[in-house]
Amino acid sequence: MDRLITEFVKLWVVIDPIGTLPIFLAVTAGMSPSAARRVAIQGTLVAFLVLCFFVVAGQILLSAMDIELSSFQVAGNIVLFLFALSMIFGESKLEGEEKLIRRADIERAVYPLAIPSIASPGAMLTVMTLTDNSRVSIAEQAETVFEIVVILGILLLLLFAASRIIAVIGNAGASVISRVMGLILASVAVDGIVKALRLIITGS
Repeated sequence: MDRLITEFVKLWVVIDPIGTLPIFLAVTAGMSPSAARRVAIQGTLVAFLVLCFFVVAGQILLSAMDIELSSFQVAGNIVLFLFALSMIFGESKLEGEEKLIRRADIERAVYPLAIPSIASPGAMLTVMTLTDNSRVSIAEQAETVFEIVVILGILLLLLFAASRIIAVIGNAGASVISRVMGLILASVAVDGIVKALRLIITGS
C-alpha cells in the first residue's frame, strides 16, 4: 500500500493536473464548450498513449544502453529534483508555455496540452523508473498503468470544469498549488536518491 501511495503522489505531482488548467483554458480560448471538451479528451488520450509508450519502451531503452538500474535511479531522481526546483522557483506552467500555446495546433491539442504539459519530460522519466522490469513485476506495472489512468481520469474531469475552478482559485492560486507540488516532488526525489545510493553502497 505504501508503494502505491508513493507512486500515486509522484505521478500526480509530475503530471500536475492543477497546473494544466490555465494552459487548457489558454489553448481552448474562444472555443465552444463542446469543442473544448473534444480538445480535453484528445489531449488526455494522447498523453496516456505517450506515457504508455514509455512504460513499454523504457525497459528496452535501459537494456539496450546496458545501464544499471541503481545508476538510472540516481540520475532519474536528480533530474526529477531539478524539475521540482523549476516548479518551485521557475515560471509557472502557464508562463513557461504560453508562447507554445500561440504556436500550437490547438485543434488536435497535442502540443502543448498533451506534450509537454500533461506528458511532461518528468512524467515520462517517472513512468520509466516505476516500471523497470528488473525490479517490478508485470502485476505492479499494471498497477502503475492503472494509477496513470486514474490520474488522467481526474485530470479530464478537472479540464471539463476548468473555467469554474480557475474562476475560484485564479491563475495565481494554480501557480501556488503547482509550487507546493514541486516541493513534494523534491522530497520524493531526494528520498529516491538516498535509497538508490544505499543500494549501491550495500549491494542489496
